[in-house]
Amino acid sequence: MGIFSRLAQLIKSNLNDLISKSEDPEKMLNQIVLDMNNQLVEAKKQVAASIADEKRLAKQYEQEAANGAEWERRAMMALRAGNEELAKEALSRKKEHDALSQTFNDQWAKQKASVDQLKRALRMLNDKIEEAKRKKNVLIARKKRAEAQKSIQETMHGLKDQSAFETFDRMSAKIDQLEAEAEAGAELQEEYTGDSLAHKFQSLERNAGAEDDLAALKRKMGLAPADAPSAPQESVQARVQAPPAAPPSASASKEEDELAAALEEMEAEATGQARKAGR
Repeated sequence: MGIFSRLAQLIKSNLNDLISKSEDPEKMLNQIVLDMNNQLVEAKKQVAASIADEKRLAKQYEQEAANGAEWERRAMMALRAGNEELAKEALSRKKEHDALSQTFNDQWAKQKASVDQLKRALRMLNDKIEEAKRKKNVLIARKKRAEAQKSIQETMHGLKDQSAFETFDRMSAKIDQLEAEAEAGAELQEEYTGDSLAHKFQSLERNAGAEDDLAALKRKMGLAPADAPSAPQESVQARVQAPPAAPPSASASKEEDELAAALEEMEAEATGQARKAGR
């Protein structure tokens, strides 16, 4: 095999491969149905032309048969007139028309058989085209379903990629770090700029309020005696009272005054809540 023939074969194989890859089943099926419809139109034209020929031959046969019958009538007229020579000429002309009539009859019979065959072929072609249309719709539906399944599988395969989940984990860890740094910064700012003692008492008040709410709910449900509200006041006093200590310094004395004032305020609030609960 020469170099040029091998090169031509290589080019043909590559072209065929490109064509095969670029073929779209839906487009190909639509084109096939379109070509079949065009063939059907051409076949109808041919069948129509054949039917026209058949009708023309049938008319010619009928015309020649009528001409033969007319010359026979004329021959009989000549015989009645006693002119045998004229009768013979009329019969001779009748034979010519009879021969033509027979020829046209034979051609008409053959043409009719061909037309019948073409009609059957046309019906078969039409049925095949209708079947091809139904198959085309089914195949296109299968193609679309296969494409949808392929897309779903590709999507699921993408979700199985561990790199995406690793990225999520890494981003989550960074966000956790940012939140921790923000909380630490807030704590440091509160430690060095805020009143830590006030914060401690605010926390104590929140806890005391929660205990009061719990006790009120127990009384409402009948799970605690009526004098239960006095317990939180005593427990608060027991928690906040401290044993006597050595004389404090000036700063310590100030903190103790603030603590005593806060305790008095809490006791007043607890006494008011107890009275309301008693009523």
